[in-house]
Amino acid sequence: MMMMTRNRIRKGDRVVAAMSGGVDSSVACAMLVEEGYEVIGVTIKTWDECDVSNRREQARCSLQAVRDARSVADRLGIHHYVVDLRDLFARQVIGYFVDEYLRGRTPNPCIACNRHIKFGALLEKARELGAACIATGHYARVAFDEASGRYLLYRGADRGKDQSYVLYNLTQEQLARTVFPLGEHTKESIREKAMRLGLVVAEKPESQEICFVPDHDYRRFVKEKAAAKAVRPGYIIDTAGNIVGRHEGLPYYTVGQRKGLGLALGYPAYVVALDPEHNSVIVGREEDIYRGTLWAKDNNFIAVDSLKEELEVEAKIRYGAEPARAIISPEIDGRVRVRFMQPQRAITPGQSVVYYRGDLVVGGGVIDEVEF
Repeated sequence: MMMMTRNRIRKGDRVVAAMSGGVDSSVACAMLVEEGYEVIGVTIKTWDECDVSNRREQARCSLQAVRDARSVADRLGIHHYVVDLRDLFARQVIGYFVDEYLRGRTPNPCIACNRHIKFGALLEKARELGAACIATGHYARVAFDEASGRYLLYRGADRGKDQSYVLYNLTQEQLARTVFPLGEHTKESIREKAMRLGLVVAEKPESQEICFVPDHDYRRFVKEKAAAKAVRPGYIIDTAGNIVGRHEGLPYYTVGQRKGLGLALGYPAYVVALDPEHNSVIVGREEDIYRGTLWAKDNNFIAVDSLKEELEVEAKIRYGAEPARAIISPEIDGRVRVRFMQPQRAITPGQSVVYYRGDLVVGGGVIDEVEF
């Protein structure tokens, strides 16, 4: 029998709530207060305000975000702290982000942040504060399966806001000590609740950009941060091996890209693959960017301890993609092979592939190689 739980915490237990200064984390915090938990609000400082002066005011790690979080905490009558994790964030998130682009891959920094910051360092801080668990404003659900003794991760009830994709790396220990108060709710109902509570963030717009990249210009950001490492120009090659142009550096391109190539080949050209070994961008026709097989590394499984045999799943190759039917199977090198029933568009190394069965998150990994 499986039953939804709040990870065995009891009313009155101390909970550390991550407060980004946005409406979701603020309402999640308010809901826990209403339910009788002893809530401590924590805002994580990950980036220097002075370094991102051109970023929109509502960016999650801005000074205004801290002020908004503190205002909400004051209204709820709870303690609020700011935890400085800039050094760790620089190493584990920004460093990873830049290095992956230099390797010709397209990373997802939110997944790295969840792994190392929100559910890594913040969970350690919660232990120091004597908290039973941490809570975030993610739209996802946790369940405890009494038969297997495993904590399970499910999609949020609001499919349009589901964030389970960026949470596939959570371990059993992390899931056991994590609460997602918004999992059963819709975004619309959460914003309405914020308005009823009179929270200053009730009408605050959502931030869609990468929080540490000013003005969405990741190309300039990578070039500046990689000053000691070469972003080298090279050749653009078609699928037949012909040199058809020159590129400005691998970090400026991604699989599936059409705009900005500066090519006149007589047909619309798309980036098919990046070849870091030869510093080349490979282009082709639109049909060339569809692939049926990938290999994923650094897999984490939630629903099972490990993958021992083939399993039919629905696999999601990027945050905004629809899950597609696939067969996953273990490889002797520790990777997982994912074979899709129908070829998928622009499978991109560096992104994550997450395995589902219905709403259940089976696990996921980082796309390492794509059948070419």
